[in-house]
Amino acid sequence: MTRISHIALDDANLPPPTPEIEQERKVAVFDLLEDNTFVLPKREERLVPDGPYHVGLSIRDKRLVFDVNTEHAEKAAEFHLSLGPFRQVVKDYFQICESYFDAVKTMPPSQIETIDMARRGIHNEGSRVLQERLEGKAEIDTDTARRLFTLICVLHFGG
Repeated sequence: MTRISHIALDDANLPPPTPEIEQERKVAVFDLLEDNTFVLPKREERLVPDGPYHVGLSIRDKRLVFDVNTEHAEKAAEFHLSLGPFRQVVKDYFQICESYFDAVKTMPPSQIETIDMARRGIHNEGSRVLQERLEGKAEIDTDTARRLFTLICVLHFGG
């Protein structure tokens, strides 16, 4: 009951993604829905509806918006996060991904592995930032944070 059962990205006003970005998105969504942890903490002033949850991710007014509903379309939570703390790590992530995609085409496996390790490190940093920003709003595990960070990057790509 403490999980995301559906995720939607509001990308209606974004340019079409590249094939690589679209693939990253599909993998992140699939992996997220297969295994995730998403807990809304109890609040003194109100009851928190039980999950599983449907989560909508969007960027509005330069803020990352999590719109959380129950499977019965009951509003569970909505929180807005500043994009500022994500900007540099998203930029770094896109740069290293571009290097990785280029490397796969021409470089030997040892160099590809080195770039992939750097890519994972930046991805871990992005997921750590997300977990910090969600503190007190939602509790997520590291794998869930990594997958959500990928989806945040997808939204940044068009923004």
